[in-house]
Amino acid sequence: MSVSARRLVSTGRPRKLRGRVSASERVLALGRLKLGNRAGGENECAIRERQHCWDDARSHNSTSQCESGLHPSYGTDVITEQAANAVRELFDTNCEVFFVPTGTSANALALSSLCNSYHSVICHESSHIETDECGGPEFFSNGTKLLLGGGDHGKLDPMEIGRIAHKRTDIHYPKPRVVSISQATELGTVYSPAELEAISEAVRQNGLALHMDGARFANSVASLGVEPKAITWERGIDVLSLGMIKNGFGLSEAVVFFIQSKAAQDAAVDFGYRCKQAGHLFSKMRYFAAPWVAALTNGVWLDYAKRANNMAKYLAEQIAQVKGVRILHPVEANAVFVEMAPQLHAQLSQRGWKYYVFIGGGARFMCSWSTSREDVDSFIAALS
Repeated sequence: MSVSARRLVSTGRPRKLRGRVSASERVLALGRLKLGNRAGGENECAIRERQHCWDDARSHNSTSQCESGLHPSYGTDVITEQAANAVRELFDTNCEVFFVPTGTSANALALSSLCNSYHSVICHESSHIETDECGGPEFFSNGTKLLLGGGDHGKLDPMEIGRIAHKRTDIHYPKPRVVSISQATELGTVYSPAELEAISEAVRQNGLALHMDGARFANSVASLGVEPKAITWERGIDVLSLGMIKNGFGLSEAVVFFIQSKAAQDAAVDFGYRCKQAGHLFSKMRYFAAPWVAALTNGVWLDYAKRANNMAKYLAEQIAQVKGVRILHPVEANAVFVEMAPQLHAQLSQRGWKYYVFIGGGARFMCSWSTSREDVDSFIAALS
């Protein structure tokens, strides 16, 4: 491994972490966050979320060292090592772990590490890398093309992989190199282990690598009730963009290379240089790594995801009873997509509720770790 890579990760088998998370850290803060966000209330909620998560990180006995004493720079500190080892323990395997500031940077840098500029990435037409990253993957890979496939409810159909990979094989067309899937998908659905096995089989048959956008990975684990390894490296995932920010924690995401595969091994070797060149090598890495220790200790990360999922189910139950509203996709994580009559959109806007209307023309309502039944009830009252 390169010197720069060693700055960002620790090596060796997972080690048992020291310290425990107090019961108070497991308490889920309440308050409106993603669900509609009333005008004027968003800033207050965002501040409360950041303060709660920062308190989570500081309360852990290892991460409270962030603001005391002297620490090595660029990820060579003990807190970053603890965070990387916590990720290894979570997946029950040795892997290379890099912390970056956003989900877009995680996806863009991960995919660029797997591709050359003349390669292409096969993904679903509604995937985040296609619809919401402003060309980031193409930019950081110096031109890698995204090839779009279909599939119901945001899930890439395995048959699409072979079709797209062999659509053209001449030298005038970008060569397929990677398949990228989202877990959970952009439409709030979740790939089952069996569905991931089918995707992985198609990927291997066509000599490709497999990347997973896991911005809401915790929500998919909570939905399926499986171990994280059962929907990642045990199903052939080479590289995972592991999200934690959308799950209520911290300042960073992680790029995880499952080095059981040669594709992941090769991509991880110089990834530290890639982060540095892109401006994502933090000098005070411990501040970005600290929340991971608190989140992954004692299952706090999963508690948060379960709450968000449960509130989405409750929202779906309530919103299905409103006249003029139709749920568009199965509610399997923490998102509810609905089609609404125009007058309902106008009514919500007049009552101060804000939300996205984008993929497929549906209104998207997200539930977070802090969404409460009272929040849902308030929204339904505004809609009724």
